[in-house]
Amino acid sequence: MSQRKKTREFKLHNGKRGAALTVRVTPRARKTEFGGILEDGTVRIRVAAPPVEGKANRAVIAFLAKALGIRKNKIEIIAGERGLDKIISIDGIPADEVEEQIKANLDRTSKK
Repeated sequence: MSQRKKTREFKLHNGKRGAALTVRVTPRARKTEFGGILEDGTVRIRVAAPPVEGKANRAVIAFLAKALGIRKNKIEIIAGERGLDKIISIDGIPADEVEEQIKANLDRTSKK
């Protein structure tokens, strides 16, 4: 039986003014980066920051802002602020554009 690397699709939703996505955060990682797509379509993000006093949440927002080329104030954690699983709202960008940007970043990190 051969094992193939399967590209997992993830689901983004169009909101009233942008996109919403589900994220699983891994704090205290070696470096901040996309970690792939989980079985249920959740985007995994590893952050170097610890989950103390909102540092990991701020790191996730800063990382996504840089990866998507938008300002940090356009990104908001709307659910899961104290947990590892979060729902994140991205204002002003449609879901398909966010998906393209994330896939491009995942492709770059997998080629390293």
